[in-house]
Amino acid sequence: MSLKFTAQDVKGVYNIMPTPATPNAGRWDCEDSVDYAESERIVNMLIENHVDAILTNGTFGEGATLTESEWRKFNQTVISSVKGRVPVFAGATTLNTRDSIRRAKELMGMGATGLFLGRPMWQELDEDGIVGFYSDVAEALPDAPMIAYDNPEAFKGKMSPRVYARLAKIPNVIASKYISVGPQYLADLEAAGDSIRIMPLDSDWYFAWKWAPSKAKATWTGSGNCGMAPLLALKAALESGNDELALTITMELRDAYKTLFPKGNFHDFSIYNIQLEKTRFNAAGLVNAGPSRPPYHKIPDDVAQGAVLVGQKYAALQKKYSN
Repeated sequence: MSLKFTAQDVKGVYNIMPTPATPNAGRWDCEDSVDYAESERIVNMLIENHVDAILTNGTFGEGATLTESEWRKFNQTVISSVKGRVPVFAGATTLNTRDSIRRAKELMGMGATGLFLGRPMWQELDEDGIVGFYSDVAEALPDAPMIAYDNPEAFKGKMSPRVYARLAKIPNVIASKYISVGPQYLADLEAAGDSIRIMPLDSDWYFAWKWAPSKAKATWTGSGNCGMAPLLALKAALESGNDELALTITMELRDAYKTLFPKGNFHDFSIYNIQLEKTRFNAAGLVNAGPSRPPYHKIPDDVAQGAVLVGQKYAALQKKYSN
């Protein structure tokens, strides 16, 4: 079996889309909460502004709060709007293996490039459980490349170097959405080898590149929804060896993101992850992400204001680097 898309193809800016919502999406009795016209507009905006790949239905893509019919029609809209211009890794995460495989088959049938796939998280999975899950999906869909989702809050634990070493033996697992470049990063890189492209967040990309330039070829982000210009400037600076500019942009991103994290930590951010991200997208002014869907739609005013400030600061960076 030979995959059409491998770890070596994972390069550049991989942006995760929100799932735009109608004004009444916060209501429990809303029948179809997706703004499909805005979904298509965002796709075209991202591609016209040189995104390298689009991902759907992660956490702030509200994969957990869409009905099945909404999930299906949204992904159909995204994939048909992309028209093969960039890779699409579509979200198939559910609470169990069989439903994830069923959704994965649908997405590949729609024309997705591959899958954006987190593991089931009702219970925390041990090492054998994580590897077993991805092995089962690979067996069911041998031609489907997968981007794994290594979020220790959402999935009740960080993937270890041992897990990465075992996942690297599954050809379908070509990349990982990685939360924080910290002490374990180099060990995970070594374990993953050349089989899995570990993608840091945009504000960590510079440091990952400095530590391992041959490995840090791609970044994941949601900030393309607020404007691609700073991300493209960072990418160009890294690729051209302009270390000073790359560090400058990185520190500007980090400054903009500061108030996205209530109490300054990832755990408290995770309590309001969807609400915070959609609030900052809306505040930046390029997309209309709409309200969040229940039950993840309430947010304290002071926490929301932190996200508004992030959107405003990022909009200023977008204006700066658009020039």
